[in-house]
Amino acid sequence: MAKKYLIETFGCQMNFHDSERMAGLLEQAGYESTADDRDADVIVINTCSVRERAEEKLFTRLGEINHQALETGGRPIVAVAGCVAQQEGNQILKRSKAVDVIIGTQNLKRLPMLVDGAVQRRESGIRGGATLDLDPLDDVSFPLGIARRVDALKAYVTIIEGCNEFCAFCVVPYTRGKERMRPIAEIVADARLAADTGAKEIQLLGQIVNHYQAPDDPACDFAALLERLNDVEGIERIRFASPHPRHVTPRMIEAMRTLPKVCRHLHLPAQSGSTDILKAMRRRHTREEYLELTLRLREAMPDIALSTDIIVGFPGETAADFEQTLSLAETVRYHSMFSFKYSPRPNTLAIKRMVDDVDEGEKTRRIVELQSAQRRIQGELYTEALGRTEQVLVDSRSRRREWELSGRTSGNTVVNLSGDPAWIGRTLPVRITDANPNSLRGEVLGDELPGDLCKSK
Repeated sequence: MAKKYLIETFGCQMNFHDSERMAGLLEQAGYESTADDRDADVIVINTCSVRERAEEKLFTRLGEINHQALETGGRPIVAVAGCVAQQEGNQILKRSKAVDVIIGTQNLKRLPMLVDGAVQRRESGIRGGATLDLDPLDDVSFPLGIARRVDALKAYVTIIEGCNEFCAFCVVPYTRGKERMRPIAEIVADARLAADTGAKEIQLLGQIVNHYQAPDDPACDFAALLERLNDVEGIERIRFASPHPRHVTPRMIEAMRTLPKVCRHLHLPAQSGSTDILKAMRRRHTREEYLELTLRLREAMPDIALSTDIIVGFPGETAADFEQTLSLAETVRYHSMFSFKYSPRPNTLAIKRMVDDVDEGEKTRRIVELQSAQRRIQGELYTEALGRTEQVLVDSRSRRREWELSGRTSGNTVVNLSGDPAWIGRTLPVRITDANPNSLRGEVLGDELPGDLCKSK
């Protein structure tokens, strides 16, 4: 009987793609996937340290696994991966006896070997002796075709590992290391393989994705990479996350404007609307520069949808600073926003050099006000879409209604529609008929459908 594995993932898109990679490695080593933790021989917990209480969530889960093992008498091999593993290392072993392997963010290719070593120790009757593997590796290449992709239509493609920005609030440079670029030849090969296996959309991943510079081709910057990927047959859409405002170049804007496969959506993290707070955050751009950039983007692409990240209550943020953030949101009018209350993260410049001096109640008041404004703005933008025809890549059945399908516009807005499941994987013209708080609803224009789809409708 084949051994079974379960991977539990917390965090960002990078983490989810890392889990796809680890799943592929374990399957290559002879393991089969299971969704039941009681049935798993190996449990991998892939962690994120960006959000508050990440460490406590990990130890709560480890406690549950340990308690379950005591009840059933069967103890799986437990591996902790991801940013909390890289950040906490030995401290995890001191707090939990349930862990057999701790593997860093840059060492994923070693997972099967480390799990095999843990199995051998267990079979030899050796207790304890968990393995730590946190030393950074310079090699960012990864075997093609290994990742076990969760989504048949959308494929993550990593182009950069690590980050050199050292924003004051961010743990990424400490957990994922310095910036390392993946070769252009490997990226294009990955995209072609994704297309050959049925993917219609690729999403490029990197901490500062638009800072890409190919190590195997000095002339290839991020704009040139988009051009190369636009030529990959079978791929219909190209997305990327997350860019940094100060690395959005005229060449990148022109590539987004002219390349038909590059989606008209840009996630452009602002973090704050106050130049003073941006300086304290070490973001290296001002409010005025950010607003000027959004103006240039909209002049080039009037239909572009912008989204962002905002932190409220950063050390030193005054009521006036927060008002600047509110006015930024009102001026830019984001289609979506991820907003968070500031919380000190381990090892960051903010926790070392700044005092978390904004009262927790005030942080809550500010984020409630910001999110309320964003809901209104988003609702207004969605209402403006009524009657418009959007090209929607139908990617799944709706989560709420069995008879309904769901897809996304080029601007990354969710659209629900009635239709045949045979439409999944097709990009269809959809007239928007209704606006909900977090999605749109529409109907497929039957007279514009291919013949086989008209029959199925």
